Amino acid sequence: MSQEILVLYYSRSGHTAQLARLIARGVEEVPGMRARLRQVPPVAPVTEVAQPPEPEDGAPYASRQDLHDCAGLALGSPTRFGNMAAPLKYFLDSTGAEWASGALVGKPAAVFTATSTMHGGQESTLLSMALPLLHHGMLLLGLPFTESALNATQSGGTPYGASHVSGAQGERGISEHERELARALGRRLAETARKLAASA
Repeated sequence: MSQEILVLYYSRSGHTAQLARLIARGVEEVPGMRARLRQVPPVAPVTEVAQPPEPEDGAPYASRQDLHDCAGLALGSPTRFGNMAAPLKYFLDSTGAEWASGALVGKPAAVFTATSTMHGGQESTLLSMALPLLHHGMLLLGLPFTESALNATQSGGTPYGASHVSGAQGERGISEHERELARALGRRLAETARKLAASA
């Protein structure tokens, strides 16, 4: 019976979604593990028209049940002034019942982000996403420097999680090192979830 890792993200320009798909690919390189790709809907200060129940493109919208079902979580957001984007924060703020019930306690988690510039707040964004996961009792995983791409990257990739530098106009594709690190993070998350399940 395969276990699922929830790869949950918000993406506006598509760069974070690309990282999510690479992390999902890494998850599925681990025998017995599957990735469940989900996104959070956008939010606006004034709602004029209700969002459709399913997005026009990309992964389906997440439900809180996805959190209960997962064996681990990869959480991703673009950077907004050194912090996670409001739609992801809004979703996390709605998980009080899961916090109270301990639905995520003991499950492994990892974070990922994309920015337009090299110093656009990647590491602070990754840390901002880690904080609510710590409150949920999750086991946070990063990328160790035994991953050779972490020492070689000239763009994204941090010990706090996978990342991508897209360029001021979004003109930069995901580099080979960024791609390698995203898949490595997915594998590490899936392998840890599998080991935890085997020892339970």
